[in-house]
Amino acid sequence: MTQSRYFTIGEHPEGLPERSLFQLESRELPELKDGEVRIRNHWLSVDPYMRGRMSGVKTYVEPFELNQPMEGGALGEIIESRHKDLKEGDRVVHMGGWRDVAQLDGSQVQPLPDIDVPPQAFLGVLGMPGMTAWAGLTLVAELEASDTVLISAASGAVGSLAAQLAHQKGCTVIGSAGSQEKREWLEARGIKAIDHHQDADAIKKALKEAAPQGVDVYYENVGGPMLEAALDAMNDFGRIAVCGMISRYNESAPSAGPANIAAVLTKRLRMQGFIVHEWVKGHEQEFYQQVGPLVADGSIEYRETVEEGLERTPDAFLALFEGSNQGKMLVRLD
Repeated sequence: MTQSRYFTIGEHPEGLPERSLFQLESRELPELKDGEVRIRNHWLSVDPYMRGRMSGVKTYVEPFELNQPMEGGALGEIIESRHKDLKEGDRVVHMGGWRDVAQLDGSQVQPLPDIDVPPQAFLGVLGMPGMTAWAGLTLVAELEASDTVLISAASGAVGSLAAQLAHQKGCTVIGSAGSQEKREWLEARGIKAIDHHQDADAIKKALKEAAPQGVDVYYENVGGPMLEAALDAMNDFGRIAVCGMISRYNESAPSAGPANIAAVLTKRLRMQGFIVHEWVKGHEQEFYQQVGPLVADGSIEYRETVEEGLERTPDAFLALFEGSNQGKMLVRLD
């Protein structure tokens, strides 16, 4: 029998989770049923949205079940198959993460596209984060080359691709980031950079200097003072694609909304929250065709922060809320 090691949580955390919340357990996997595959994971993804799944409340996705294996993006190799279209040795992506060996129905796994990139890119720039960046700009915000674009958390897994895609389209792009090193990385790629670890008034001043012409498209990843400052900077009929609000994910009590939320009305803004799988469905090949060659030839650059070993998965996840990662946070398994 094959053993699987996996992480669970035994309670719903309040505020930023403690490392002790995460328990590493193991179990023997049952025999494969018809249509199932067994996968040895080589790469795991951790992402900010997973914090919401720990709260026990259903949002756009079911919460994690207490004392059951957690889930997340993963990439691995099929080591056993009873599925007619999937064979041993196939490399696949799936949602059986936070564990070393996953056993899933074949309908829940996706073979890697034929694009000449390192395999873990399909968890980052050519995976869910990349699709989120592309869909938010292309499908939600309906980006035009003449737009001035503001991307918050522009050095992260999603924001770094969104910023580069907008820049390649010919837009004027401003990106926010929380450290000098991250802002220098953005500036080196033709993206004006501001610090979002300031109060709203300071961010508003920085935006006025970076984009005196105003902002047409805002790609929202942060919330809080950053959103308030962005609302002030928006031009009439601007579009805001709301991907996430990481500043709120670990709040133990609701915080006040932007004081200037009325700008949505007075400026006739379109503010659209979106969940990537709802928007990208049916557009996957368009995404790979547009973005894949840019990644393969180096036109789109991406960064990864890698933790080593299954045991470090919770540490990788918690580091997301410290802002210590550069680009996509990944865990590499032995």
